[in-house]
Amino acid sequence: MTWVIIGLGNPDEEYARTRHNAGRMAVQKFAEVHGFSEWKDEKKAKSFVARGRVGSALALALLPNTYMNKSGMAASYYIKSVKAAEKLIVAYDDLDLPLGSIKISFDRGSGGHKGIDSIMRVLKTRRFVRVRIGISPVGVSGDTRKPHGEEKVEKFILGDFSKDDLTQLKKVFKRTSEAIHAIVHDGREVAMNVFN
Repeated sequence: MTWVIIGLGNPDEEYARTRHNAGRMAVQKFAEVHGFSEWKDEKKAKSFVARGRVGSALALALLPNTYMNKSGMAASYYIKSVKAAEKLIVAYDDLDLPLGSIKISFDRGSGGHKGIDSIMRVLKTRRFVRVRIGISPVGVSGDTRKPHGEEKVEKFILGDFSKDDLTQLKKVFKRTSEAIHAIVHDGREVAMNVFN
């Protein structure tokens, strides 16, 4: 069974470097690092799709062409059962984690993330792997200083990463690629022990 790796974000160029597109950026990097095919626009899947291998396993990388809150539509084209969802990896931005960090989780709630909400609703399961990419600023004492209130949160997540952030993200995306490889190659439990 093929692995499906989805990078969540918004498709338009104006959102390309926003914090909410961290997952999309990470999966683009992953596909590049692992020598996946060129991205093809698959209209029925409502996604850009690249194909490749992770070790001996077949994998599809997906970048949904829908907005974040409709991400489930892209996932459902390739994931047809609860069992198949266990071979789904979703990379996305997480306000609860500091910039520079990632965390792997499985069978959890959405934490209020609209893209994950959409995937859970459409697939009717939460039993899939997430690679959460931290985007919150860090205070002097190392604590996460995430914005509060709907308006401030939206402004923050739809804001562009700074130059310094993008430099830091190069390391994050390298680590994300390694984490995705480990999930596919060694299994999610092993990957969680190594990367969390």
